[in-house]
This record gives sequence, structure tokens and C-alpha cells, in this order.
Amino acid sequence: MQGQYRNYAQQVPHRSPHAASQRRGGIGPMMSSGPHPSVPLTQAQIAQQQQAQAHAHELARRRSRKPTDKNIPDGVDDCIVDQEAVQRYKALRDVERILDATTTRKRLDVSDSCSRTNSKLSKTLRIWVSNTVEDQAWQGTGLNVDTFDFTSNMEASYRVKIEGRLLDDDMLNDTNPSPDPLSGTAGEAGKPESNQHDIPNSGTSPTCRFSHFFKSLSVDFDHPRFPSGSGHNVEWKKPEAGSKTQSSSNTISATDFDELTFKRNGDENTNIMINLYRHESPERYQFSPELEDVIDMHEGTQQEAVGALWEYVRFWNLQEDEEKRNFRCDELLKKVIGRGDIGYIPMLNDYVTQHLRPLPPVRLPYTIRVDEAFHKDPQATVYDVQVLVDDSLRGALQPLINNSQYASMLKDVTLLDEQLARLVQAIAVSKAKHSFFVSLSEDPANFVKSWLSSQRRDLE
Repeated sequence: MQGQYRNYAQQVPHRSPHAASQRRGGIGPMMSSGPHPSVPLTQAQIAQQQQAQAHAHELARRRSRKPTDKNIPDGVDDCIVDQEAVQRYKALRDVERILDATTTRKRLDVSDSCSRTNSKLSKTLRIWVSNTVEDQAWQGTGLNVDTFDFTSNMEASYRVKIEGRLLDDDMLNDTNPSPDPLSGTAGEAGKPESNQHDIPNSGTSPTCRFSHFFKSLSVDFDHPRFPSGSGHNVEWKKPEAGSKTQSSSNTISATDFDELTFKRNGDENTNIMINLYRHESPERYQFSPELEDVIDMHEGTQQEAVGALWEYVRFWNLQEDEEKRNFRCDELLKKVIGRGDIGYIPMLNDYVTQHLRPLPPVRLPYTIRVDEAFHKDPQATVYDVQVLVDDSLRGALQPLINNSQYASMLKDVTLLDEQLARLVQAIAVSKAKHSFFVSLSEDPANFVKSWLSSQRRDLE
């Protein structure tokens, strides 16, 4: 038997699944929107909650009743035998306040200095440049008559030595420093030996050696003297830390040195220019004249420039009142931003980036002397260059901040303060009892009348 099926009329399709007169709405919620019935608690759970509430209330009551005053009440010194004891206690309390304030301030200063990422100190890197000569004409290295080889391949040469040491503050008076450290104006050092100078031992760690402060070094010769002068140039570059072509030991030996020596052939005095390209972390840049006029800084890191630009906006109250992300531009800021009269605070980093320039190298001029008159009394040329080093005190102060004994010491101090507050409270109670009995002994009748009247007022 076949089933009976009823035919339903097909509706005309609409753009919307609902008719115009119908209210849009889907399937209703499967559960009621009202509050759901909660599972009833057992007697044990109810008792546990009541016990926890009672315990919390008791702790709060104890904290509210815990004495905190550590000052001795007035008039105690008149009731005790040793009256100077109260004055000594007050003096100790004053000293304690000073020590607490000083310790807290010093701890905050140390924490602030340790939290700074760019805590650098300026130190003096002293660089000695000297040269020795070999097989020059005036040295008289002729043929040896006792040999059968009368041909000589000896060619006049010189050897240039560049050596640097990081000096401590007490070593700066050893030789005359240069008037302009960054420009490299030289002073003459004392009389050195042929291969060894009077260089103090600074006692610095290997990470602060000469090669630590520079990422590359180049020596440019006086090209007009040499038609193929480019072949005489000297270049050194620090290998990258992630280089896979060299082993770790070779990389360390190549990047960790205090002196650089090179040899070239020649029998005439030659002018050279030593270029030192600084290696700093974070990297420092030279600012454009437009940005320099705003932040009043010639060079620095990108973060320092962004912070100084934001301080300029705040100092001149250029931030808009309604839209805090925007600021108005004066004539100097228009040169920095380069667009319109409105700047955007989230784009300060982009504004600064377009005004960053690589730092120029430190240039050290030197003349290679090969004449006999100079080498009778040779003198090294000395340069003082200011470099940035990590603050050595930062590592020493870090254990003080992260000292695990500090928390336990604070607990002990808190317990002692609580005991002291209880003792002061007991002294105050004893002082009140003493005052009560003294007043009763002096005039019992009037004292009893006054006391009864005060009790009656309290009862009413």
C-alpha cells in the first residue's frame, strides 16, 4: 500500500528569507533565559563555608585590633625611675625613620639604574701608532762577503703598529691627552722602545680590548705616491657572530686583540689615514641638522631621539586636547616631519628613522717615518678616543636587588615592630592605671564624684 502524501503550495521566493510583514527571528532558545536552579549544598559544605567566613572575620577583627602605634605616650617620663630612657627611645625612633627613608630611596635608585637598558659609561681608549723600519739604505744592510750568493732580494720595508688600551681614571695623566678625542688630534707620548711602548696595564677584561669597540678598520695610504695605491690599503672587518664558515676558536682569536700590525715595502715617508668604524650596542647614529635643531642632540640611539622628540612635544604643549594621538607642528617640527601641520604620536619612530645617518669613522692621521733622524729618537703618536662601556657596577648591584634574604629580613623586622607596638600599648595601659590611682589618692571624694558622673553619662 502506498502512503498518502499531501501537496503543499510553493511560495514565491523573496530576497529575504522572511516576509516583509513577518518579524525576523530564528529558532528560540533551547533553555529558558531565567536563572537556572542551582544544586543544593549539603550540610557539610554549608558548615565549611560558615567556618571559613567566621575564620576570615576573626582575622579581620585581629588585624583591626592589632596595635600599630610605636610612640610612647606623653607623661611616661614623669612616672618612671630612669627619665632619660624615654628621650633615648625617641632619639632611636628618629634615627630609625632616617634609616628607613635612606634605605628605601637608595634601593629605588639602585633598582632604577639596574632596570635601564642603556646604562653606559664614557671611558678613554688610548691608541698608540708607531712604525719600525727594515733594510733601509741608511741601515747599511749590504752584501755579506763571506757568502757565495751575491744577489740580494732585500727590499726596504716598514712595519706599522696600531695598539690600544682602555684606561682607568687614574691613568689619564700618564701622557698628554688629545684636545679633541673624536677628531683624533694627537699628542706625543714618551720615548718608546723599537717594539714596545710605555703602555699601562689597565687590567680590563678581554671583552674590553681594542677590537671590542670597532667593527672594522681601514688604513688609506697617500695615493699620489703610489700609482697602484689601492694595493697598499689595509682593511679589517669583525666577523659576524652567526658566521658558520669559521669555528668559534678562530672567531674569538680574530676579533679579540689589542694591537694590529701590518708590513709594507717602501723607503720614503708616507702619510696614512687610519679609519676606525665604531661598534656600539645599541647602535648610535648621527642626526640630521633638522632633527638636531629640535632635540638638541648631535648623535645618539634611535630610542633616545624618539624620547627627546616626545619631550619636545610635551614641553611646548603641542599635543591636541581632543585627539591625544595628534600634535601640532611648529616651524622646526615641520622640517622633521615634512608633511602638513599635524603629526601623529604613533609615528614618532618613523619620523626619526628618516633623519638617522651612520656615524662617521674616527680618523687618525699618521706619517710613516723611514728616515734615520727620526729613528734615532722614535716617538709614538698617541690618540685618545672616547668610547662607551657597560657599567661594571650594574652586575655588582644586581644581586642586591634579587637578594633572597631581603624578604625574610622584612618579616623579622615586621615581627619586631609588632612586639614593639604591643609593648608600647602595655606602657599606655600602665600609664592610664597610674594616672587613675594618682588622681584617686590626691582627692578621693571629688575623684569618685567625677568618675561616677562620667559613668552615668556613659550609661545614659
